[in-house]
Amino acid sequence: MNTSAWIRRSHRWISIAFMLTVIANFVAMAQGRGVPPPWITYAPLLPLALLMFSGLYLFALPYLSPDRSLRSPQRSVGDQEAPLA
Repeated sequence: MNTSAWIRRSHRWISIAFMLTVIANFVAMAQGRGVPPPWITYAPLLPLALLMFSGLYLFALPYLSPDRSLRSPQRSVGDQEAPLA
């Protein structure tokens, strides 16, 4: 498996971990026992930071690929330019 596929798969699993930590945070706040412990409050920050870095990499990946300049833009049949009058 190449690096891009590994980062894409990790990004998906980290998003699940982030969702679970946010749900745990809301459950702890809904119990009404005052302020939840700091480790629950700050738990979503680590997955969020990892999501930011992996998401920025995945966002920039198409723009940084070496074969991007070699590909011509894809046109459909209706995208032909009209002749100048």
